[in-house]
Amino acid sequence: MKVLRLKDVIEKTGLARSTIYKYVDAGTFPKPIPLGGRSVGWVDAEVHQWITERIENRDIKNHPMNRNSFA
Repeated sequence: MKVLRLKDVIEKTGLARSTIYKYVDAGTFPKPIPLGGRSVGWVDAEVHQWITERIENRDIKNHPMNRNSFA
């Protein structure tokens, strides 16, 4: 199991630090785990799953059966 530090999460997701913590507070992003002192990290598999869910949601919304057709 791999633990990501904040800079790695930012790089992996493309999100800003403030957005990551906003999503954590909203319960829509994985919560960090304490590493000791003031250090925290995120479980790589949980961040990966969050990204995968974003991709799946995008694909569902863009599926031809889910788009409204006015033609």
